[in-house]
Amino acid sequence: MSELKLAAVGAGYFSQFQYEAWSRIEDVTLVGVCNQTLEKAEAVATRYGASAYADFNKMLAETKPDLVDIITPPSTHFEYVARALDAGAHVICQKPFCENLEQARAVTAKAAQLGLTITVHENFRFQPWYREIKTLLQNDMLGQLYQARFSLRPGDGQGPDAYLARQPYFQQMPRFFVHETGVHWVDTFRFLFGKPSWVFGDLRRLNPAIKGEDAGHILFGYDNGFRSTLDGNRLSDHVAENRRLTMGELCIEGEKGTLELSGNGELSRRDFGTNSFARHAYDWQNRGFGGDCVFALQSHVVRHLIEGTPLENSAADYLDVIVYEQAIYQSAQDGCRITLSG
Repeated sequence: MSELKLAAVGAGYFSQFQYEAWSRIEDVTLVGVCNQTLEKAEAVATRYGASAYADFNKMLAETKPDLVDIITPPSTHFEYVARALDAGAHVICQKPFCENLEQARAVTAKAAQLGLTITVHENFRFQPWYREIKTLLQNDMLGQLYQARFSLRPGDGQGPDAYLARQPYFQQMPRFFVHETGVHWVDTFRFLFGKPSWVFGDLRRLNPAIKGEDAGHILFGYDNGFRSTLDGNRLSDHVAENRRLTMGELCIEGEKGTLELSGNGELSRRDFGTNSFARHAYDWQNRGFGGDCVFALQSHVVRHLIEGTPLENSAADYLDVIVYEQAIYQSAQDGCRITLSG
């Protein structure tokens, strides 16, 4: 496969970042855009030179894509992924992946049987600061790691109009903070620190205008004694020119010192025993969403399909994230820490 024909379904708020990124990736041609509201599909298709559809099956039949990008809410994932696989296409599917673990396992097994690939569009691990942090940790910058804490503070969850301007369905999700938002760091922590052995979750709802939880503390434990914490509150904010760039601040502590990520994407290191931080310079582009992480993820998938390079966040691999998510909710319900298998 030297070139990919791409079809996509979904034209909501976040899709703008995916379509724009696709337009910059060589060896990919967008051939079809589908949306329940045809006018929205037409607007995207006209901009990028594709055909517009309101019928997903018709798009698959007429465009015969090699790859389908599913940019829709979780309630649609199982059906759309299964249809795309039946049409012989590889799939990129937005997170949260499917509505539950059973659905995710079913379509993952189907893909394996058909010899096709499903990649979960979990792009936070592709943000440039996390790629740089991963390299620094692999190079032993901090030595033995003690603990890490991400403080999630986007400041977009206050009042009766919370989330309505961008993604109004957020208000109606019965499980919100962990299922929709926290999974970003469940996966990112897994990328940076490896697989945890247990989890403890304490979740709460602060804004009565939404159905699900919008704040909480999630503690992951590891066999080597390391601990990572997601301290999240969508109503509070943090210092940043764009509070959606990093959505918060990260601190990692180890025997050799401390590494911090600011809300502006800056990395700083303080050596153990010293009293000041020094800026760690690295190259990244403040473009698109989250340091152009959408472009990075989609380019990664294209290289895998064309060149056979290793793939991150295959559906089979991503099942662990869903298992951890379920354990967090169980822990919050039962008030105890949950041991994780594998």
